[in-house]
Amino acid sequence: MYEEYNVGLTTARAKELYKEGYGNVQIDNTAKTTADIIKENVFTYFNLIFLIMTILLVAAGAYKSLTFLPVIICNSLIGIAQELKAKKVLDKLSVLNQSSARVIRDGSEDTVSIDRLVLGDVVLLTAGSQICADAVVIDGEVSVNEALLTGEADEIIKGRDCELKSGSFVVSGRCLARLSRVGVESYISQLMLKAKKMPSAEQSEMVRSINRIVIAAGAVIIPIGIALFVQSIVIQGNSFAETVPSVVAALIGMIPEGLYLLLSITLGLSTIRLAQNKVMLHDMRSIESLARVDTICVDKTGTITDNSMLVADIVLADSGYTDDYDQLQKMNVLISDYISCVPDDNITMHALEDFFKCASGRTCLSFNSFNSKYKYSSVQFDDSTYIMGAPEFILDSNYDLYKDAINRFASKGLRVLCFARYLGGAMGTEIFDPANENVSLKAPEGSLKGAYCEPLAFILLQNPIRENAKETFEFFNKQGVDIKVISGDSPVTVSEVAIQAGIAGADKYVDASLLDDLEISECATKYTVFGRVSPEQKQIIVRALKKQGRTVAMTGDGVNDILAMKDADCSISMAAGSDAAIQASQVVLMDSDFSKMPRIVAEGRRNINNIQRTATLFLVKNIFSLLLALFSIISVLTYPLQPSQITMVSLVNIGIPGFFLALEPNNKRISGNFLMKVLLKAMPAALTDFFAIAALVVFGNTFGVKPDDISVASTFLLAIVGFIILANISAPLNAYRLRVLLGCVLIMIIGAFLFHDLFSINYVSTECVMLFVLFAIATEPFMRYLTRLFTFIEKKFTKKCLNSQ
Repeated sequence: MYEEYNVGLTTARAKELYKEGYGNVQIDNTAKTTADIIKENVFTYFNLIFLIMTILLVAAGAYKSLTFLPVIICNSLIGIAQELKAKKVLDKLSVLNQSSARVIRDGSEDTVSIDRLVLGDVVLLTAGSQICADAVVIDGEVSVNEALLTGEADEIIKGRDCELKSGSFVVSGRCLARLSRVGVESYISQLMLKAKKMPSAEQSEMVRSINRIVIAAGAVIIPIGIALFVQSIVIQGNSFAETVPSVVAALIGMIPEGLYLLLSITLGLSTIRLAQNKVMLHDMRSIESLARVDTICVDKTGTITDNSMLVADIVLADSGYTDDYDQLQKMNVLISDYISCVPDDNITMHALEDFFKCASGRTCLSFNSFNSKYKYSSVQFDDSTYIMGAPEFILDSNYDLYKDAINRFASKGLRVLCFARYLGGAMGTEIFDPANENVSLKAPEGSLKGAYCEPLAFILLQNPIRENAKETFEFFNKQGVDIKVISGDSPVTVSEVAIQAGIAGADKYVDASLLDDLEISECATKYTVFGRVSPEQKQIIVRALKKQGRTVAMTGDGVNDILAMKDADCSISMAAGSDAAIQASQVVLMDSDFSKMPRIVAEGRRNINNIQRTATLFLVKNIFSLLLALFSIISVLTYPLQPSQITMVSLVNIGIPGFFLALEPNNKRISGNFLMKVLLKAMPAALTDFFAIAALVVFGNTFGVKPDDISVASTFLLAIVGFIILANISAPLNAYRLRVLLGCVLIMIIGAFLFHDLFSINYVSTECVMLFVLFAIATEPFMRYLTRLFTFIEKKFTKKCLNSQ
């Protein structure tokens, strides 16, 4: 069989090709090393600013103003830990599990590592072999399963000159194949390289908004810092030791140094909560994207249905499809005897074995296992020969007599097997005569074209709908989330299964194999069910939905899904799927239970709503500090606050309440632009802080109040306004929120008395008390009316956004 190809490459030629770069070497494209990750998190723009401020404070002897350093160090360490975890996950991303291959070299068979194969090598492939590089069959024939790549479970016959795709498996047969594309050029490598690329930009709306805040802060702190420094030293004539703390305080106030830390802690706690519910996150920020999704793309098998298969029913072919108990019992015994003789080991056979358990123990004379090319198996008993398989192959010319009934079953999402008696013809030499009990045809081999087969029964198989599937999809339907079913299976079958699962619009289906790329994009929003979809088409659908402004989540369990998963805003895989899909996804359902999705969405909503609330508090400080710094420069006045005072106020107004409020359940639906919402909510308090403290500084300087008194009064006034905005954004106040608010007030009082030296509150004079009480009284109505104004603006902005969609 193999004489013409039994030489292959010589060992010397294989070595030459390997040196020339034609080896089957898998390229790692994660790019980032551990050292790169550490550098990116340590040597950042803001860390440089903090380093310069630290050096200046040390030089000025203002050691107690270094209270911001622990937060900065924690930020960097958490960032490093998260990226190292991501790198570890990506480095594990692998599809080719087989480490060696059988190759023909120098006229003999040898076993070599797959990464030592070269272009042009002749490899021997047998049942169970994984195809390690793209190849072309040069002799023999194999049955190949490409489900890992295409999502279709049907086996494909590959004969001479047929192409074999790397990553697929040989189910049966034996062949010689010549490698046509190796290493990075192979199909699976190209697919995996695209999946392994670490994204350069955040996908999360919230994180993008926070990044914009940080970028804006970074753009203004240097020129403002220089201006403050020059103004204090040159114009006001202050000393270096007096200037540095006030300049650093202004800059720290403009940097949201704790926002990333709070974000990391909040998402970290969410990770723990989800892990307890058997949900693993590769990317903690992905749950924020999932909370915003308005479209979820799912596969049929493994998501809507179980991976298992079961027998739904059996109907008799000769009784008008009506139930006949006695005949069904006889048929049950006959089929039980049949499957006990066939050694097939697949989910279909397991389903049959679970249903048909009445074998009489009859011995068969011969049998043929299921042949994926001819779509049937056969068994010869002493009285007759029986076959089981696809109706259109077994019934041949008589198929039209049963076509309507079979299509009716298929339209219900059922797979139909025909159980028939073989009466000869085609591959047989005689026709079975029922009157002659001694005649028994041998189990047939090859095509049944032209054969005579008497259908006895139709066995109906199905993938059971997952438990709670209807409730899950009903939840998303009520939330206004569209479901798109994208599958490699028949669109008719997938549509019916989706209808049974309660997916809205499941009757709108299309066969993607009949569409080009442009048509696929145009159909993305028109249809709910997409059948016969290729991996590339899945990616096109996701991209088309995103282009139309959708926030898309993609579920998958095979390599055929990872391109679309990579482009989705959030990718979800089932633990029962392939390792490649699991490693490429952001969220993994460890028990492969899609009904956990509502819980994940609720967790994401908790994060966004609570972090949005905390980000508002941070922006109050940032905007106020910016305005006060500009005011100090223009009015030639010393910035009134110290770094340690800013740290204390940030702790009780932002850090502590932000952390505890983020723990509270908050299932409010996410809508609107994150950045615009937090800006509009922060402006009333920020402007109130600025005008109150600016007026206090002017008043104090006009009436000769000591700078220390102005500084302490500004600190308490800043804290009071902070508590007011904290109460506003926590409304309506419940027992939990009230305890958090009162606890922070108590911490502020205790800190001012017990740690007064650390926070630069050495003495609270009568003048100081009178100052902040007077201005605190004035701030309440001022802030109330500003809040009404900006609430009105927010409503107008939200209405405009809704009208534009």
